[in-house]
Amino acid sequence: MAEQKANTINRLLSIAPMLDWTDRYCRFFLRQISRKTLLYTEMVTTGALLHRDPARFLDFDPAEHPLALQLGGSDPDELAACARLAEDWGYDEVNLNVGCPSDRVQSGRFGACLMAEPQLVADCVAAMSEATTRPVTVKHRIGIDHRDSYEELSQFVDSVSQAGCATFIVHARKAWLQGLSPKENREIPPLQYGVVHALKRDFPQYGFVINGGFKTLAQVEHQLDTVDGVMIGREAYQNPWILADADARIFGTDGEPPNRRQVVHRMLPFIAAQHAAGVPVHRITRHMLGLFQGQRGARAWRRHLSEHVHRPDAGAQIIIDALEHID
Repeated sequence: MAEQKANTINRLLSIAPMLDWTDRYCRFFLRQISRKTLLYTEMVTTGALLHRDPARFLDFDPAEHPLALQLGGSDPDELAACARLAEDWGYDEVNLNVGCPSDRVQSGRFGACLMAEPQLVADCVAAMSEATTRPVTVKHRIGIDHRDSYEELSQFVDSVSQAGCATFIVHARKAWLQGLSPKENREIPPLQYGVVHALKRDFPQYGFVINGGFKTLAQVEHQLDTVDGVMIGREAYQNPWILADADARIFGTDGEPPNRRQVVHRMLPFIAAQHAAGVPVHRITRHMLGLFQGQRGARAWRRHLSEHVHRPDAGAQIIIDALEHID
């Protein structure tokens, strides 16, 4: 059995890796709302890190901690090299994607299709664990296609845990590798939370984080009676204010959470600095559109940002002006 790393990361609540969404600007924004929630990068392929400019994909602001890097790949040596890069850059965790069902991911022989090759996943985890002192985790589905028996899922967890993985992040849906789009694979296969609960019952020595369909902190609290953590995806992006009470309710910290306007004002120096460095303002503000969801003026806030941030002279003042629409 490979050595398993001590679990020093608090995974009670985390935000899922979401392609084109959880970039460094999104993560900095979410960190202004919750200081404790574990954040994940978008999935980064081993090829992107090893054959292109790694800084483009790996750089982040120190404020983003705790932060995990999610990798896509299936070559143990390449994943080991990327795990070393993750440690060099200061990430707190390295995660292997065994859950994405897209055709592009399958063509690269990684993502959800790897659930059919548990020994390969184990080899990848073993190589990554050998290469880094950081915890190596795996995010996966409860099954793929017609290979969705609990027995096969249990064998997958057993094999991968023997290789050094002590924490499994489980999307509580199976994936269809053919016939459904990635979006449909997030919605059509039914959620089966009981399967993840059974894994925790049968493998109590390991950590299990449940993912899929969660929209409120009350749902998170309910799940924490059974599993070790909850991962929220699209809801946290589209309605980020659900994280406002997370530090107090989920992590038990003291102090009042910020209000929405305070979050905006906390973002202004960051936006100004990034803009001065050549980053278009809309690359940051697009992640902030949902901040006032459900509030009077939210539509006008979104409209003002959407209509004005693409101007050549757009800067932090655009965000200040957008705030005038909020009651």
